[in-house]
Amino acid sequence: MRFEPITWERLAEALAEHADGMETADGGPWLRIGVDGAPAARPGEQAERVAGELRARGRAVLTVSTGGFLRPASLRYEYGKRDPDAYADSWFDTGALWREVFRPLEPGGGGRVLPDLWDPATDRATRSPYRVLPEGGVLILYGPLLLGHWFPFDLGVHLSLSAGALRRRTEDGERWTLPAFARYEEEVAPAERADVVVRTDDPHRPAWTGIGA
Repeated sequence: MRFEPITWERLAEALAEHADGMETADGGPWLRIGVDGAPAARPGEQAERVAGELRARGRAVLTVSTGGFLRPASLRYEYGKRDPDAYADSWFDTGALWREVFRPLEPGGGGRVLPDLWDPATDRATRSPYRVLPEGGVLILYGPLLLGHWFPFDLGVHLSLSAGALRRRTEDGERWTLPAFARYEEEVAPAERADVVVRTDDPHRPAWTGIGA
């Protein structure tokens, strides 16, 4: 896989330019972009950069974090608070993401998306109102471990970190998740599933594969 240096700003511009000219895979009116990356790779920052560029092109955009779709603590912590397999397999409510985020954006759907479901700080439902994404709008879902669930992304972006960089850039209290990301690399091979891979070992000097590599 060949990488070329790029700035974060130019990367966002290139992704938005490409997305703005795309047709959806299912023929529906909503484009779906996934920005996959460990928290240390800061996928939310890149998702917001791309969203800003798309809005500047006149597109309606809704960004959604998988952090708003965590399962209740009683389910997340069934095997303890630091179980990496539980983090990989059962922390995120993928069923709710399908139901509340993706199905409303299928052909014939109403575009009525729930932006978040569960607040892990209070361990209660967020009660956030639904957001209606107009036809021609773009959903950007971001978070870790995204590419192993067959989510219907029209454009998938993977923010890659080497094992060493991931360890260095992960906060001490979160390093128990590292085996989950090692397993993700081995079982899912996200770089092979993504349309765009961005190497982020140096947070100030990203490099990318281009689109469709």
